[in-house]
Amino acid sequence: MVENVDVACSYIRTSGLLKYLFFMIVMFLYVLTVCSNVLLIVVICMNRSLHEPMYLFLCSLFVNELYGSTGLFPFLLLQILSDIHTVSAPFCFLQIFCVYSYGGVEYLNLAIMSYDRYLAICCPLQYNAHMTFNKIAIFITVIWLYPLFMCFVMIFLTNSLQLCGNIIKKVYCDNYSIVKLACSDTTINNIYGLSATLFSIICPLILILFTYIKILKICFSGSKQTRQKAVSTCTPHLASLLNLSFGVCFEILQSRFNMDNLPNILRIFLSLYWFTCQPLFNPLMYGLNMSKIRIICKNLVFARM
Repeated sequence: MVENVDVACSYIRTSGLLKYLFFMIVMFLYVLTVCSNVLLIVVICMNRSLHEPMYLFLCSLFVNELYGSTGLFPFLLLQILSDIHTVSAPFCFLQIFCVYSYGGVEYLNLAIMSYDRYLAICCPLQYNAHMTFNKIAIFITVIWLYPLFMCFVMIFLTNSLQLCGNIIKKVYCDNYSIVKLACSDTTINNIYGLSATLFSIICPLILILFTYIKILKICFSGSKQTRQKAVSTCTPHLASLLNLSFGVCFEILQSRFNMDNLPNILRIFLSLYWFTCQPLFNPLMYGLNMSKIRIICKNLVFARM
């Protein structure tokens, strides 16, 4: 069992005015993330014209951005101001749970959104029959419960390990860094970790690839109006997927391989990329590209001025 272990995050070393500058930058990013995502959640919830499958899945995505950023930013702010960069084992496991479940929900949400776009573009006449309110509720429930369950099992397996160290070279706690500190056998943890990666990332990516192949076929054989509709609704989704995958890919590589040859500041930036850029990138992309959301947000902002 992991008991009374302090995990030292050895990347954060700031002092003097630089420490407060970093604190203000991170605080600004967090406040901006919260405000932008809350704005779009409120807009979708309060406007009945946006109570459609695509926007309900978007609302779920924005809630996940709040969840993920809240799992990182408060801890990071405390670490920047603190002179002792340690965190208790229970809090470390809580952060691991938030980090990994955030990633799982994000990929699954994007996969369901791609399926929704596939139905809307490739099967428009059957769309309402396939996307009923009950099915939307089931989809959103699976989007959240499946990653949460997977992460709960992962935490249970990691917590059963006996650790021989307490220092991880990361800005935040991650599961593989804790597993590498174990003295006991980690075969089960490694097998489960690879399986969880397969089902949480690879499988959603396969579904997204399949749906976009179908969408591209329709676009090339369809009318100009069909192509324009596909581009307008799929562009922000693809941009979000590529942005997320870039950050996750580097984080997996950094966890599995030695990256000591990279500058420290670059490793910190890339480690935090998918937590800082993705929660800001999504509301920006969807807020600017989805005409209904853009018009309502514009009216809301200018109505208060």
